[in-house]
Amino acid sequence: MSFEEFQTAVAEGRFPVGLDPALQGLWHEGRGDWPRAHGCVQDADSPEAAWVHAYLHRKEGDPANAAYWYARAGRPVATGPLGAEWEAVARTLLARS
Repeated sequence: MSFEEFQTAVAEGRFPVGLDPALQGLWHEGRGDWPRAHGCVQDADSPEAAWVHAYLHRKEGDPANAAYWYARAGRPVATGPLGAEWEAVARTLLARS
């Protein structure tokens, strides 16, 4: 799935079949459902899910928790705009799937 297809699915509320937990979390967050997004990645044990988890806590305004999850993901703590990070995470994960 391309980023553009993913973005359209988010905008139209069409949940794509076969997404891993990290992309599921990004999809739900893109729809404005932070709790459901968090539930998708909370128990997932992958660097990709940890990256989305970090992003979610950063968006929530919990920088210490976000930093913990960035470290678990092996990623530097993000400081740029949240929208740009969401796109970067989505593009990276979609390219791997």
